[in-house]
Amino acid sequence: MGLRLLLTALFAAVLSTAAFAQGANVAFGTIAQDTSLPVEVSSDELSVDQQTGSAVFTGNVVIGQGDMRLSAQRVMVVYRATQDGIAKMEATGGVTLVSGADAAESLRADYDIDEGTIVMRGNVLLAQGASALSADTMTIRLTDGTARMSGNVRTRLQTGGKN
Repeated sequence: MGLRLLLTALFAAVLSTAAFAQGANVAFGTIAQDTSLPVEVSSDELSVDQQTGSAVFTGNVVIGQGDMRLSAQRVMVVYRATQDGIAKMEATGGVTLVSGADAAESLRADYDIDEGTIVMRGNVLLAQGASALSADTMTIRLTDGTARMSGNVRTRLQTGGKN
């Protein structure tokens, strides 16, 4: 019982003093994401540019890789110069990223396949159960399932207690 009171007090202190923190580390998704898994894409349209080594998917784009799903109105896929796979993806227009029970929204998301990172920018909102965080930027490291939120970070944490 004493531990519960201590945790409740700590959460209250966090909410009152860190609601406008400049950075926060959080977990994202249920497990680490295997970035070597195949990427599946569906969309309304596809345009391929052989000279630049890119493809642009537009309209109701949904990308899946393992348990992770990303949706947006436009996604540009940039292939490696050696033609042996995807180097990166750039998503814009109402971006939503879902992994397990976690979901995030932003204006833009850049996925670097080799680095195993997704950087979401612009009005980022992360929902984790009943808790929510917002920030200017969220960088997700898929190799260990962690994320860092920065710039105007705001949070609302559910303590589970009845107030």
